Amino acid sequence: MSGYEVLAVKFGEWPTSKRTLYHSFDAYDEPDEPVRVDYYFWVVRNEQRTVVVDCGFRPEVADRRKRLLVTPVPEALRHVGVDPADVSHVVLTHFHYDHIGNLNLFPRSQVVTGAAEYAFWTGPIGARPLFAPAVEAEEVAWVQQAHREGRLLRVPVDDPALPGISFRPLPGHTPGQLVVEVEGAGDRRVVLASDASHTYEEFEQERPFHIASSLPDMYDGLAWLKQTAREAEVVPGHDNLVLTRYPAAEIAPEIAVRIS
Repeated sequence: MSGYEVLAVKFGEWPTSKRTLYHSFDAYDEPDEPVRVDYYFWVVRNEQRTVVVDCGFRPEVADRRKRLLVTPVPEALRHVGVDPADVSHVVLTHFHYDHIGNLNLFPRSQVVTGAAEYAFWTGPIGARPLFAPAVEAEEVAWVQQAHREGRLLRVPVDDPALPGISFRPLPGHTPGQLVVEVEGAGDRRVVLASDASHTYEEFEQERPFHIASSLPDMYDGLAWLKQTAREAEVVPGHDNLVLTRYPAAEIAPEIAVRIS
């Protein structure tokens, strides 16, 4: 089996600030700064299969939540040569609205997510006011439908059987957050951190994000990513620097970069 090509594909933006982005930012005694958050999904593919990691937000959700939709996800998929009908697996690293919003584009794909993540968002605590605003109930229902159809694989209960791709729970941002480890086409494995670390600064300085289900777990996850970055390509979930650290993808240079 050859290594996988890994693309980061940008579909949205959110202008914000460090004080908004990081948990208890004033504790660092630093001046606030503007930050541009970028929204991505990831394509992992080789000759055997195409896997999509996360699937963005929908236009109506972007409007309601005041996020800029740069390229609608169906259009972005076309730009990078992905037909949803050809996607074997969709990985949902966690259930927040900006990561599962287009799952309905993949009615035949296997869906991979964390067992703890699924249990949390389909249980009573996920519906509480401090958690529920981060998800869209309709989209969680799509995951439940995939479960009823026998298409849902819950890590580590189920084995997705994807050679060269593995999944590591790093809870903290959410109770069942997954990171995706990929044997890339290069000589370094790729670790798609998703929201286990939104930015490079978050794991390099071990600076937690403002949305946390468990700060101790988040600190543990950030420490693991920081250590792992010595030997692997760790890609944060929302850092605009991703677009400058990797070469533009030839197939869609305006929205995608090639990580491996």
